[in-house]
Amino acid sequence: MKLLGVVLTLNEARHITACLESLRWTDGLLVVDSFSRDATVELARAAGAEVEQHRFVNYSAQRNAALEAAARRGADWLFFVDADERATPALAAEVRRVIAEREEVGWWVPRHNYIFGHRMRGAGWWPDYQLRLLRVGKAHYDPQRAVHEVAELEGEAGYLREPLIHYNYERPAQFIAKQRRYTAYDAGILIEKGTPTHWYTPYTQALRHFWWRFVTLEGWRDGGYGLLLSVWMAYYEAVKYRMVRRGRVEEG
Repeated sequence: MKLLGVVLTLNEARHITACLESLRWTDGLLVVDSFSRDATVELARAAGAEVEQHRFVNYSAQRNAALEAAARRGADWLFFVDADERATPALAAEVRRVIAEREEVGWWVPRHNYIFGHRMRGAGWWPDYQLRLLRVGKAHYDPQRAVHEVAELEGEAGYLREPLIHYNYERPAQFIAKQRRYTAYDAGILIEKGTPTHWYTPYTQALRHFWWRFVTLEGWRDGGYGLLLSVWMAYYEAVKYRMVRRGRVEEG
């Protein structure tokens, strides 16, 4: 079973070398780059990876391009890892075992998310399963789904036990910038669907979301980090429904 480790990149010079080093146990390394303007491509090649550059349309299209590239290289399996993630030796052993012994065509991988230097234990950031280990020829992505993409499988999926390590957000500014993008995208979907709202909807949704993050998903286990992130996520839930209420997306 030939397994490729695949990383999608755009200006990931800070992370790419360490990420690829954590994937040395695969049978080959492939970087699908969105025409980075920093040293990402040079560093990836220096680390022994093949590099294909593909114009970025959305994440689903980029992952489909990676699946096609893996098929051209005769790969049986593909393991997607983001540049700010690291695979551990324990995860490597588990991946090798399941692709050799099991019939599933996709595997969900848990992640340890580090936010502002803290490993999250709740609030939706653990176990944070991601569908990343895919049988080539048995998976594809819906090109209409621009973000929050999930592979569609021709077969069953399983769940791994060993986690990826994800260095998620180092600074609050990173967190805020990404939440603004996600909020605008999600609001646009709800507007297209004609989701009904009332004047109080942003407030009730914010309260519901805070309770979900902090209580149901046990954000309290992370102390002040869990409280801060639950409040922040509740705030952006209110922002999202204000956009829906107004019928327009406001970015920035």
